[in-house]
Amino acid sequence: MAASDPGRWGECGPRPPGRLGARGGQPGTVLGAVGMMDLAYVCEWEKWAKSTYCPSLPLACAWSCRNLIAFTTDLRNDDQDLTHMIHILDTEHPWEVHSVSSGHSEAITCLEWDQSGSRLLSADADGQIKCWSMADHLANSWESSVGSQVEGDPIVALSWLHNGVKLALHVEKSGASSFGEKFSRVKFSPSLTLFGGKPMEGWIAVTVSGLVTVSLLKPSGQVLTSTESLCRLRGRVALADIAFTGGGNIVVAAADGSSASPVKFYKVCVSVVSEKCRIDTEILPSLFMRCTTDPNRKDRFPAITHLKFLARDMSEQVLLCASSQTSSLVECWSLRKEGLPVNNIFQQISPVVGDKQPMILKWRILSATNDLDRVSAVALPKLPISLTNTDLKVASDTQFYPGLGLALAFQDGSVHMVHRLSLQTMAVFYSSAPRSLDEPALKRPRTTCPAVHFKAMQLSWTSLALVGIDNHGKLSMLRISPSLGHPLEPKLALQHLLFLLEYCMVTGYDWWDILLHVQPGMVQSLVERLHEEYTRQKPALQQVLSTRILAMKASLCKLSPCTVARVCDYHTKLFLMAITSTLKSLLRPHFLNTPDKSPGDRLAEICAKITDVDIDKVMINLKTEEFVLDMNTLQALQQLLQWVGDFVLYLLVSLPNQGSPLRPGHSFLRDGTSLGMLRELMVVIRIWGLLKPSCLPVYTATSDTQDSMSLLFRLLTKLWICCRDEGAASEPDEGLVDECCLLPSQLLVPNLDWLPASDGLVSRLQPKQPLRLRFGRAPTLPSSTSTLQLDGLTRAPGQPKIDHLRRLHLGAYPTEECKACTRCGCVTMLKSPNKTTAVTQWEQRWIKNCLCGGLWRRVPLSCS
Repeated sequence: MAASDPGRWGECGPRPPGRLGARGGQPGTVLGAVGMMDLAYVCEWEKWAKSTYCPSLPLACAWSCRNLIAFTTDLRNDDQDLTHMIHILDTEHPWEVHSVSSGHSEAITCLEWDQSGSRLLSADADGQIKCWSMADHLANSWESSVGSQVEGDPIVALSWLHNGVKLALHVEKSGASSFGEKFSRVKFSPSLTLFGGKPMEGWIAVTVSGLVTVSLLKPSGQVLTSTESLCRLRGRVALADIAFTGGGNIVVAAADGSSASPVKFYKVCVSVVSEKCRIDTEILPSLFMRCTTDPNRKDRFPAITHLKFLARDMSEQVLLCASSQTSSLVECWSLRKEGLPVNNIFQQISPVVGDKQPMILKWRILSATNDLDRVSAVALPKLPISLTNTDLKVASDTQFYPGLGLALAFQDGSVHMVHRLSLQTMAVFYSSAPRSLDEPALKRPRTTCPAVHFKAMQLSWTSLALVGIDNHGKLSMLRISPSLGHPLEPKLALQHLLFLLEYCMVTGYDWWDILLHVQPGMVQSLVERLHEEYTRQKPALQQVLSTRILAMKASLCKLSPCTVARVCDYHTKLFLMAITSTLKSLLRPHFLNTPDKSPGDRLAEICAKITDVDIDKVMINLKTEEFVLDMNTLQALQQLLQWVGDFVLYLLVSLPNQGSPLRPGHSFLRDGTSLGMLRELMVVIRIWGLLKPSCLPVYTATSDTQDSMSLLFRLLTKLWICCRDEGAASEPDEGLVDECCLLPSQLLVPNLDWLPASDGLVSRLQPKQPLRLRFGRAPTLPSSTSTLQLDGLTRAPGQPKIDHLRRLHLGAYPTEECKACTRCGCVTMLKSPNKTTAVTQWEQRWIKNCLCGGLWRRVPLSCS
């Protein structure tokens, strides 16, 4: 199914300088250097009959911070009735699209993800709004439980209320050591707060008749809805957009679709009074597009076709596009405070001094383009970049950071990345052979069949990828260079990617789009630099980000054959950390009013202090009454305890072969922290074994009198002593290595079930070789060169499978429904076979996300 056909699927820059854009509305500016965009993959529908399938009009598309993409299509049945469909997919497995009949009676006009990327709003041309959420926390299972409606009034703009969380990226401080300097929390008030300052959830929409409707989700599940007119004199609203201010207000921009009419702005305030939602509106300064004031252009662009704020939390800057049948013009405006001149007569009566001068808000044009092809879609950046330089100075720089550009799609099939303020073109992607840039848009002959072009586009949350849905319903994924406008030095490219990885680590956003740009040769440097930056942070922040950085390292290491063995190590460390925290949380102090440390902390302190190789001598220093648990609980934990014992045995057997970095577990042999965790768990298991011997790990030994737990603890302690001090690690002595060599003759070494090889795309994508995929059909992807070099990641057909979280064997052909992680491929059963409290506590940790942070998706039984 994989295809490599750049000539057919798209061409990109470099291209010669053109006259597509000009600053400040002055035509004639010659464009500078051009960057790169290229096609990663294309996913299209099966060749259905045209009578049953058609793209929806209008076509809506949305991209979440979890890298889920939602878009719409229409299905026509034999009676010519249309079913309005919503399709949701994750970018790593685009062919596994989840299609749901939306239940909307009219065309879907808007799709909008919430800030967490787990809920989706859809609105239609009949005024109905639905809120979609994951069923059982599965990315390929969605249901709608709540909604609102303005009956018969089409929705033209839709947004979730702001939750007050805004993080600014300081690009000029990307070299700083502290994350607090690179990413700062911006003071931003929620649109509405509950008691105690907690943000209230809900959404706001604008209708075509000039109404604004707000729906609030109460903690009880009840929906409060209120509707109000934007102004006293209601008029038609063909286009609208919604933005938020730092003070908690909402700004709505509205236009009737005619370029001869003003673009109006309104301030909307939402409050709850006597358990009812209240909406107050206020008129703000309006503007006329510059092209309508130019006598030569006054009638050439009769319609406003696109109206967008540059960002949801940037109500001071707006992008407008006016169009004719064949061409368009784009303008960028900014709202500024300006001093109001005072007449000399009033100056003499009451002189204006300093800050007392009256101020007014006024819209000023920042930039405008020359005549362009007709714009078919606009995609705006979501990256909240904060720069100390003035905006216009930054706009003139050749440096082009991700998040400073927006995308314009044209009806000739091309896509232009332009600076969001200067509108200077930085990169161009052609879906077909590029035309001559000197040929005016108005002089090109019109074709009988319109070219394939994007009808809807969305930029990823780091602006490194662009998804487009064309007029045939086909989905295209484009890479966008980390720095458009000039070629990047490898060191600078690495710095750009590192900065964005750190941003995703802090925010919790998925980083799939960053991996699109990581070449195998970058992986080692990126992992090392990421670890260096992480260790510079405060211990409290390191603890918060400890699991996230491991998941990030694992996903990076998948991309290179030299580092693929570490993928297993990082996932195993995540699992070890989870087991350690869970088992320690089961320990309870003997006296509830103990002001001392928790039993878990005391366990860690005593194990670190006592270096005795005899497990019983370590055990007697602990208060064993704190380790007493219910017998059923201990038995239910046996599978997890068995994994701990098996992994310790595997590591010790691997010690003589430590020179092979391609062997999973290699990094643990020098990781004093992880070996210390294993040592603590062995002590806990030993104590629990005295209470219930059947919960102990089971070993197959050659001697019936051998104490396997004592033997493994003794060898593990010797290995831990060698590397417990990171700065002064020593090589294991020959006696330890010799004893580890004898282990296979004393104990049967079990096969550890590592995570299966990923079936996703990112490790198989090649530059300039786009993949051609089909929705609903699993592709035969080219094998990843990295997984071919590592034994243990491939699974033969018919080989028994395992639940990676519960460590239960599922058999060769599982009969239980399973779910798999979209990021790492971890597989676990959907329903729990054990209702014990301790097991439920363990499983609740992973009900929403995998241990690596990835989303769950339901998988067929044959793929479990």
